[in-house]
Amino acid sequence: MSGHSKWATTKHKKAVIDQRRAKSFAKLIKNIEVAAKMGGADLSGNPTLVDAVQKAKKTSVPNDNIDRAIKRGAGLSGESVDYQTIMYEGYGPNGVALLVECLTDNKNRAAAEVRTLMTRNGGTMADPGSVAYNFSRKGVISITKTDGVTEDDILLAVLDAGAEEVIDQGGGFEVHTDPSQLVAARTALVDAGIDYDSAEAEFVPSLQVEVDADTARKVFKLIDALEDSDDVQNVFSNFDIPADVQAELDADE
Repeated sequence: MSGHSKWATTKHKKAVIDQRRAKSFAKLIKNIEVAAKMGGADLSGNPTLVDAVQKAKKTSVPNDNIDRAIKRGAGLSGESVDYQTIMYEGYGPNGVALLVECLTDNKNRAAAEVRTLMTRNGGTMADPGSVAYNFSRKGVISITKTDGVTEDDILLAVLDAGAEEVIDQGGGFEVHTDPSQLVAARTALVDAGIDYDSAEAEFVPSLQVEVDADTARKVFKLIDALEDSDDVQNVFSNFDIPADVQAELDADE
């Protein structure tokens, strides 16, 4: 799951990460293949590939797997890579908006699976455009909080690199940029010696909806089901979890 409440739900995500390790690796590898196909195998000239590799390494994908994925995507291994990016729109429990981003080699399979998963888990599909207008495409850089890096340090590093805002998400910070400035902002952080977890284009909601604990549990269940699909790369949503609700969810663990 990407977008708002990312840091608030870190504990929830970690609870299921072990059982999804293989699926997670497969999706990260897919991103690398697509980036290499679009921009070539040379990391120095392909910033999208740099970000895809960085994210894979942060998730402990073996270097051999990464290297093979780059060669596959760039056509250097004789294998063919052909994926389509498709966006589906829908609503979760209590009207929570969802954008489901798929990266698939079979559009019909992906559409049928997303529709089935939505229906079985309390969601409904929406017409194209009826949800997407609530989201804007942004460059999003995620940074884990550490003792040595403050919000002011991050602001100082990215202010002249096109950053729009730095958001304190509790367990970490998010730097938002125009997608065209993502590479510049990421480079500025590296030059300032600030480590980041991921840097990629995401769909960020313009208006968040606060949810109660019951709704949050239902939304988590739906998003978990969607993310368990091989074809689903990302799920973006507009729900926000207040601190008291997060405390109640933590007590479930």
